[in-house]
Formats: sequence, structure tokens, C-alpha cells
Amino acid sequence: MGLRSFIHSLTAPPFRHRSIVDEEVKMVLVVNNNLKMGKGKIAAQVGHAAVSSTLKCGKEAPDLLESWLASGQKKICVKGTDADHLLQLEKVASNKGILSTKIHDAGHTQIPSGSLTVLALGPDTESLLSSITGELKLL
Repeated sequence: MGLRSFIHSLTAPPFRHRSIVDEEVKMVLVVNNNLKMGKGKIAAQVGHAAVSSTLKCGKEAPDLLESWLASGQKKICVKGTDADHLLQLEKVASNKGILSTKIHDAGHTQIPSGSLTVLALGPDTESLLSSITGELKLL
């Protein structure tokens, strides 16, 4: 997204979709626990994932975004086993129509360049996301 598009997204009137989602909406951020990132690195990667996922949702599912924003922007961070586990979760989410966003590290600090650090799922309904990530441990 270019700077002009970003500014427009901040200043444009709010999107009003005909059907606001009635169920609770959240975002799930699955952290690649195999990388052994420090707390600050995890925080930065989760931040990247949350912002990227929010922007993607605004383009592809504005009704879900509006419901999520109106309900307090609930976010849950859970542990994923490794990159393969995150990719499996992404595939399941895709089959269920859930938006997903992958974050790969640039490799400037703790971990190798291109490492899959976080998978963001949603925002989407809690029941749908819990069917995929409900068994994962909180970070």
C-alpha cells in the first residue's frame, strides 16, 4: 500500500457494510516457537503480523474488520511448533475461508533471513478460529 492509499484509508469515511457480524470476532497470531526468538523480537514480529492482517482484512473483508474494530480488536497469541506447523494451519484456514498473513523476518538480528516467524489468522469469528487454533497453548 502506498503512502497516498494509506492516508486515504485513515481519512476516508468509515465503511458501512449491510451485515455486521453478530458473533465475537478476534485475530489469532501463531508464533513459530522453534525459532527461540527473544521477547522483543516476538513483540516486533507479532506487531508486523497484526498490522499486515488488519490492512489485508480492510481490503478483503471490511465487514469483519468493522466488527473487530468495534468490539475492541481482540488478539490472541499462541505457540506454533515450527514453520511447517504454521503452513499446515494456513492451509486449513484457507480451506475454511479465513484470511491469513505470513510474516517472514528480514534477517537483520536474531534469526536467518526469510524465516517464517508469525502466522496471523483473521480477524474472523471466534468459533471459526477456535476450531483451528483452540488446542494451541497461549504464548
